[in-house]
Amino acid sequence: MRYQLKNLRLLFALVAAASMTAAACGSSDVADAVDDANDVAGEVADDAADVVDDAADTTQDAADSAADAVTGDGPGTGVTVTMARANWSTGYMQAAIYQQLLTELGYEVADPSANEMDPATFFPAVAQGDVDFWANTWFPAHKTQFIDGTPVEGRVEQVGLEMEAGGLQGIMIDKATADANDITQLDQIAADPELSALFDVTGDGIADVHACDVGWGCEQLLEEWFTANSWNDTTLDQLSGSYNAVFSEAVGRITDGEPTLVYTWTPSAYVTQLIPGDNVYWLSTSAPLAGQEGAASIGEEQCPGQPCEMGFIAADIMVSANPDFLAANPAAAKLFELVKIPVTDVALQNVLYDGGEDTEDDVARHAADWISQNRDLVDGWLTDARAAA
Repeated sequence: MRYQLKNLRLLFALVAAASMTAAACGSSDVADAVDDANDVAGEVADDAADVVDDAADTTQDAADSAADAVTGDGPGTGVTVTMARANWSTGYMQAAIYQQLLTELGYEVADPSANEMDPATFFPAVAQGDVDFWANTWFPAHKTQFIDGTPVEGRVEQVGLEMEAGGLQGIMIDKATADANDITQLDQIAADPELSALFDVTGDGIADVHACDVGWGCEQLLEEWFTANSWNDTTLDQLSGSYNAVFSEAVGRITDGEPTLVYTWTPSAYVTQLIPGDNVYWLSTSAPLAGQEGAASIGEEQCPGQPCEMGFIAADIMVSANPDFLAANPAAAKLFELVKIPVTDVALQNVLYDGGEDTEDDVARHAADWISQNRDLVDGWLTDARAAA
């Protein structure tokens, strides 16, 4: 804008110079020159008005966001939102981003850390209206929680594509054991009691997969998968518990050179400790569950069993919300439709979190930093959300 105003000043100066030059030449020339100057001045004035209007439009969105953040004014003013978040730390920053964006729209948003839930708890709660939404649904990994005859069918709505195909998950094997025994598929372990016994942690002769918290979608899908193939009867079982503790045990075993199977996912910082192609491989399968078919785009150096059919298709990460809340809050609903968070940004934050920046204040700061770095994009979402209201 400074450049445009500088040019306008130059045009005005040229008009004035033309008038002065014409005055030195005589009255008729002066009249013609003045007319010409007036025409130019009129055009310049119009251009100036356009520049001012454009500048006002350009700054208004940012002003609206700033004003809403300071005064609480906006389409959400007077509305309290009860937000939940998932009980896995790799989703904390996304929750904080949504909380802060809703606050910029004027909503009063309850601290999501006060409503930390697993999927089995969240979906009934949101269906009943005990909470309004969360930003941590993995679809289709969680769909058995809310469709196909479940008590909450029709009472939960998925909104937007926060991270399209952003959730990759599967079972890893320590590289040393895989290389020594030419293991590329989970099916090989399930079919061979001797291989299965290598990964026995509990002493029952059955391979143990360091896996998910009870109530997580992955815990249920692993159980269904193992049962469908009759693996859990004789050769495969899950070690479930607090995931961070279970994962840490798996890392310790691999560090000590012990045969290990472990479930994990990305985006996360977990794959900075167990690195596919370095100290682990992703395992493929020839027997995925129906609905979970689809090879991941992972190279042979990270997943030797090509095509890399991991037993879990890449999941979309999105908002799940109570339909009544969405209908009553079109600004929030529109925001949920629009928000996109790159997988790499989440993974980088996960590394910071696992590196010690793991307090609630740290998470809030990470979210605020992300919003600041993406301010132009965020302001566009907020403008559209206000318009929807």
